[in-house]
Amino acid sequence: MEGRDSKLGNDVFYVCSLIEHIARLTRNHRSVVVNAIGKAKLQHIFELADVYHSDNIDKIADELIESAGIEQGYFDNVAESKYSIPSFWDIGKVYCRLILNVCQHRNTTDIISALMEVYNSWISRKLEDLNSSLYFENPDYIFKSYLHGDVLA
Repeated sequence: MEGRDSKLGNDVFYVCSLIEHIARLTRNHRSVVVNAIGKAKLQHIFELADVYHSDNIDKIADELIESAGIEQGYFDNVAESKYSIPSFWDIGKVYCRLILNVCQHRNTTDIISALMEVYNSWISRKLEDLNSSLYFENPDYIFKSYLHGDVLA
């Protein structure tokens, strides 16, 4: 344990925050970003997250956008938001907790497969809606909703 979170938690948090940042910069759904970067490159970023974390995130994002060929999209959830906008770090933490819960539930250490699954699932579109309050919900509620396949009533 280093600080409040484990190294694993910090590394997943960084990767998820980077994905969120790139998605906002390129105006794409998070799944588009994850799929464009690909599993191998995401694994590489995850393995070196503690190194990347000490670099400028804008520089890392620009390099990934270019190397993955991520084009500008038309999804701008930040501009569409009617309320205070959570930072990409805030949303990164939401995804991080969900991905770690999925891995723990499945008793797996394959973080990147779980990450790709979560970002390509229905819940990612719900979390992208900054006019809803899902991203503010308790992490356990988000996880149970994910398992259920829909937002719990």
